Amino acid sequence: MGRHGVGTGENMRENARAAWGMAATAVLWSTGGLAIKLVPLTPMAVAGWRSLLSAATLLLVFRGRLDFRPTRARCGAAVAYAALLVTNVAATKLTTAANAILLAYTAPVYVALFAPMVLGEKTKRADWLFVVASLGGMALFFLDRLSAQGLWGNLLAVGTGLSYAAFTLCMRAGREDSPVSAVIAGHGLTVLAALPFLFSAAPQTLGAALGLAYLGVIQQGLSLSLYVWCITRLPALSAMLLMTLEPIVNPLLVAVGYGEWPGFWSVLGGAVVVAAVTLRGIFGRGGSGTDA
Repeated sequence: MGRHGVGTGENMRENARAAWGMAATAVLWSTGGLAIKLVPLTPMAVAGWRSLLSAATLLLVFRGRLDFRPTRARCGAAVAYAALLVTNVAATKLTTAANAILLAYTAPVYVALFAPMVLGEKTKRADWLFVVASLGGMALFFLDRLSAQGLWGNLLAVGTGLSYAAFTLCMRAGREDSPVSAVIAGHGLTVLAALPFLFSAAPQTLGAALGLAYLGVIQQGLSLSLYVWCITRLPALSAMLLMTLEPIVNPLLVAVGYGEWPGFWSVLGGAVVVAAVTLRGIFGRGGSGTDA
């Protein structure tokens, strides 16, 4: 009895640490919007430098525990993750950070839509209500007055959601594959795509260099290490609910730190999307977030 009580207490403390760690991960990921806005480089340069530093960090942290043997699922996941990284940075530069993160947060919609075809997983009837609600919320983002640049940013943010869904589906298809290996490979592909921009658009100021270092080493690199530790110690539902902090905190940080406020329809659409994803996670034991 005593030993059982001690074991239960230790498990509770570890679960509590994992919950705090997951919340910290969500907050770290949410700082990406503000940092990307503040670094005065082109989207491809930001994406390339961030991925270069992130890949180096993750290789150091996970050395000896990686598997880069090419499988169909791992290669697909790497390509999808690279697309996620590039579109997220470009969308954040071109539209509001709120639109960029909240439109990307619709990824579970596409997972629900394509899982039957890709994985043979049946979509439940209740999932279709979630899909309709999320798509309705997504449409609201386009009711705000948008410049041509803002419209392209919104479309790229939709692409981020599609890319994250593709990454999720590929990782489910290759359940034995290491997600960290696929993420590092995705960063590598991003660096290759951004090579023409890396040295022609190198950071010229200490602030820009520090911003890129933060994005690569901490916001992407160390945060993923923390996420991997936490996700194995938390129930999926708890992890999903804690990760909803990301699309909430991200726009707030940008509003305070950069003076960029989302429009009314974007706020309303974001509320619909977050509510739909959260309720599906609660009642359907599923969900997804974004780590860009």
